[in-house]
This record gives sequence, structure tokens and C-alpha cells, in this order.
Amino acid sequence: MLRYLFVFLLVLIASPEVIHAAQPDVAATPPERDPQSWCASVTRVIPQIKPKTCIASALRPVTTRSVMGRSIMLREFRAELRNAPLVLVIGGIHGDELTAVSVVFRWIELLQQPGYVGPQFHWRVVPVLNPDGLLAKPPTRVNARGVDLNRNFPTSNWMSEAPRHWKEATRKDPRRFPGTAPASEPESRWLHDEIARFRPDVIVSVHAPFDVLDFDGPPTGVEMPSRFGRLHLQRIGVYPGSLGNFGGLKEGIPVVTLELPHALDMPSEAELAQVWSDMQDWLKLNLVERRAASASNGSGQMVPMHRTSP
Repeated sequence: MLRYLFVFLLVLIASPEVIHAAQPDVAATPPERDPQSWCASVTRVIPQIKPKTCIASALRPVTTRSVMGRSIMLREFRAELRNAPLVLVIGGIHGDELTAVSVVFRWIELLQQPGYVGPQFHWRVVPVLNPDGLLAKPPTRVNARGVDLNRNFPTSNWMSEAPRHWKEATRKDPRRFPGTAPASEPESRWLHDEIARFRPDVIVSVHAPFDVLDFDGPPTGVEMPSRFGRLHLQRIGVYPGSLGNFGGLKEGIPVVTLELPHALDMPSEAELAQVWSDMQDWLKLNLVERRAASASNGSGQMVPMHRTSP
């Protein structure tokens, strides 16, 4: 009898339905909640970011915490002018994409520089949406409940499409498990609610390692970017529960996704500078110049600028 029970347990543990629910190996230490301990833990995983740089970012915890009780940190840069365009930047949706977190931290450094022209936009920047995945040992794509946050947003027909896509298209890949319900995870639920609160004009999401620039959004309102640095536009489509699907198609908010070339190796400083410059030019063209042209035209419709956006 005990032998049959042992075999049954082995089969149960090996089944995909149980595997996807396995929690990552997380350290048995108190969760990182205050900025100093949070920065100490994050920078141990990402050596490109120094603890003093992280602390100088002046991040603040949002009200929601991760599954393991860790803080989700945010930095806000308010515009000098009222009614300035709103830009939401998200990094670290997948905890094992370390360069995505590093690049967002670099952007925070640039936004803090005194001479930066960024005050024409109102920024909210989240460098790590998935702190449990980042701080797992080793870092994992999924959160502490084994859910891929980028398949957990409440897109249209999620209940029928997301489980079917996971079972049929990914063959129950545990790295892409969408969860048991849309917005079931505190991290994705917080971002969903934050989008409703902030109502950004553009969402910029940083990932790795497919080396492309992706765009999801309504057919009018902004021009698709052709490139940011070496990242050229290659629309890869949307998935049930993805942020691009939820923000770009369901909510009608343009979502620009940067897929960096590598998850562990950072781009060169020159490449980072070019990506940042191209992104600023694209934001200025679409959220400032085209709006001004539309306002002066009095039509309320976006006016083509007859320029090639970066």
C-alpha cells in the first residue's frame, strides 16, 4: 500500500499542473519593504546598479506588496506644466530579465539630471514590478506563485483564451502560466489599478532578450516608432493576458515594448544613449508637437507631422 502511495505522489509532483504552481526558491529573510533594504537586496542581484545609485533614486513603496510581502517601488517626476503628457514606465515584469531592470534605473538617473528636458512629461517609473521573481534564487520569470505576470492582465475573453493558449500553444510551459484568474496576482492587479488611476498617454515596458521594438495600440493617436537605437520595429503580436494586449488593445493606450538584446549583458553606453535619445524624440513628436498642431488646427484630431519618427 505504501509503495502505491509513493508512486502516486511521484506522478502528482511530476504533473505540469503541479509544476506551474511551485514557488521559486526565495530567501528565508524578512521581506524588503523600506527603500534601503530593498535597494541592498536588488543591487546584490544586479551589480550594474550600485546601492547608492538605487537609494539616490528616491523610490517610494506603493500601497500594494508582492506575494512575499516585498515592496513595489515607484518614482514620480512631475511636469512643470499642467496637462502635460503622462508616461508610465515599467521594468522587471519578468524577474529573470535583469537588464530590463538596469535600463529603467539608468533612465531614472537621466530624469534626475538638472538639465534634462523631461519636465515636459509627467513620468511614473516602476523599475521592478516583480521583486519576488528578481530576488528568487536563481531569478525567475514568474512571481512567487509561479504566475507569469505578463499573461495575467484582464484582457478580453481571458477566461477562455488564456488557459487554452497556455495548454495548447505553450504545452503548459510553467514559465508562462497565466494564473487561475485575470489579475489574480497582487503585482499585476496593482499595475492594472495604477493604469486606471494614472491614465497614461503612453506605456513603455522594458523586456529582454528578443532584440526588437514592439508596439501595440489603437490605429490612431500616435505614430508607431520605427526604431529606438538598434531596436527596430517588429510587431510580434499579443498574447492573452499580456500588457500589450490589455493596455494597447483593450484600453486603447499605446504600449511600446523594448526587447533588449540580452537578459544579462547590458548594451553599451553609446547604445543606451541612442535608445534614450530616440525615445525622447518619439515622445516629443507624438505627445507634444502633434498635440500642439492638433490644438492649433482646432479639429481635435491628430495632424500628421510629415516626419519620420525615430
